[in-house]
Amino acid sequence: MAKGETEFLLRLQTAVLEAVARGETLASIGDEICRGVEASSEGIVCSILQVDENGALRPLSAPSLPDYYCRAIDGILAGPAAGSCGTAAYRKEPVLVTDIETDPLWHSYKSLPLDLGLRACWSSPICDKNGVVVATFAFYYRCARGPTAFEASMVETCVHLCALAIEHERVRARNHRLAYYDALTGLPNRGRFNEVLADRVALGAPFGLILLDIDHLKLVNDSIGHAAGDALIRAVATRLSTYGNGVMPCRLGGDEMAVIVTDCTDHSCLERVAHGLLQATHGMVSIGDQSVEAHVTMGGALFGADGHDADTLCQNADFALYHAKQTHRGSYMGFRPDLRTDMVQRIGLIRQVDSALSDGRIIPHYQPIVRLETSEIVGIEALARLAMPDGRLASAGEFHTAMEDPRIAYELTGTMLEQVARDIRGWLDADIPVQHVGVNVTTGDFQRGNLSERVSRIFAKAGVPLHHVILEVNESVFMGGNDRAVPHAVESLRDKGILVALDDFGTGFASLTHLLSFPVDIIKIDKSFVGRLGKDRPAEVVVSAILDIARKLDMRVVAEGIESMAQAEFLRQEGCKLGQGYLFSRPVAVADATKLLRNFAQSIGGGKTTSAAGPRFALAR
Repeated sequence: MAKGETEFLLRLQTAVLEAVARGETLASIGDEICRGVEASSEGIVCSILQVDENGALRPLSAPSLPDYYCRAIDGILAGPAAGSCGTAAYRKEPVLVTDIETDPLWHSYKSLPLDLGLRACWSSPICDKNGVVVATFAFYYRCARGPTAFEASMVETCVHLCALAIEHERVRARNHRLAYYDALTGLPNRGRFNEVLADRVALGAPFGLILLDIDHLKLVNDSIGHAAGDALIRAVATRLSTYGNGVMPCRLGGDEMAVIVTDCTDHSCLERVAHGLLQATHGMVSIGDQSVEAHVTMGGALFGADGHDADTLCQNADFALYHAKQTHRGSYMGFRPDLRTDMVQRIGLIRQVDSALSDGRIIPHYQPIVRLETSEIVGIEALARLAMPDGRLASAGEFHTAMEDPRIAYELTGTMLEQVARDIRGWLDADIPVQHVGVNVTTGDFQRGNLSERVSRIFAKAGVPLHHVILEVNESVFMGGNDRAVPHAVESLRDKGILVALDDFGTGFASLTHLLSFPVDIIKIDKSFVGRLGKDRPAEVVVSAILDIARKLDMRVVAEGIESMAQAEFLRQEGCKLGQGYLFSRPVAVADATKLLRNFAQSIGGGKTTSAAGPRFALAR
């Protein structure tokens, strides 16, 4: 090759590689290759065709060919007689046709090039790293001939450059998909959602935003398996995608999805779309030999009316979704300004606790229950604490609002039960005479209908006899139960040897009625009464009456919130045997609780208390 020819090829290669490095589009890089070649050789017309996954030819670059020519060959399938390019892709080898008019490979297509004065065509396949043909590179000649030696060198260089550019484009597209699309569903992910939402806001045109959760996904994951949960997510995503034009569904993560609704000018329009999506997503999903029913809950907000920026719009749609989940699960609710009431704090707390559960930052602290006559520890109560990122411990009172969410309450109780079971097992193994540990349960725990089995399974796994467990239930749980669901659950728990305590007794209405309707083993007098002892005569009368009633019903009583010797003495004189409060100890971590038990636990006859055959009620009378 002459020096000038070598220099040209180097310049072409450098220009193309620089274009690739700049991130130019594949089509523009193809144009640069074709124009560079055509400028160097008179009478040559270049084209680059891509080959799709179905073997169809798709024009990528042919700057000197008219548009009608490219449209005519678009979609032609590679085959044994599909012109030079289609045949080269089919054979996976170069195909040289020196006379288009007479060559049978061009029989069905020859009028296209001949009308343009193109008489010959030499096409070479472009393969990827796996040897799959992904494109073709072709020279058209205006006379019936084959390539010169320099043209053959140009083709070799151009094929190589095209392969590099196509591979680079594939990698870029793959990275873009990984960055902006969800791997499980194929829907745009949170990153892409944020981009589109920002663009819509900047455009200023009316649109609506719907946020949705897949109902009961965790239950499906826990009962059937995560593969089933993934199948449910995919099914909902597919149904959202096939709804129709004007909606863009995205997966934000977990069971959360979002739908951007274009050209939506009012809430009635947004509601119509939401109800259509509800119908589209509803229905059975087959998972192997099982089926689950898909349900979603939605909340929506309208750009402009409900927010002029992305953050406000998302927050208001989230408010609506949360309220729908609390009051109308399985339906849609549009945003209203009054939904802001207490929602910001509540949602924030729920997310905070949810994050703490995921991070293992929910831990039990233990507060002793003592025998008032001797100050011996006869039991302890496990109280949830949230370890904040800054190291501070938040008490349950600071995040109790989050417990209104049944899922959060259920998961927190499970975390507490598992940790308490492990701690009890450790105390028993160390021959520390622990008698009972109380754990609070909520309405969310009873709603699942498996509380008895759940407690039994967790403590059996840890090797802890159930007579060491006290489940503490407050009045709101009893009031929140459906028909006899809660009483039946309580009876099932007590039948297994688990003690049940009525917590915060006296703070609700009709508490005495509950003693008849919901038999329990222990009554815990609320600290609001104990704190007024010695100061308020009516409080003393109420406490005395509770103690008298409990004796006659053969129930045990624990007085909560004892902070002074005077309060303890009053309770002791009135016949109260057991107390709990800061006078004896604040709630402490497991290491400190171990020291307290080791030093002050009431002896229960010596030896390890690991046998399941224990007294039904070991707390002193």
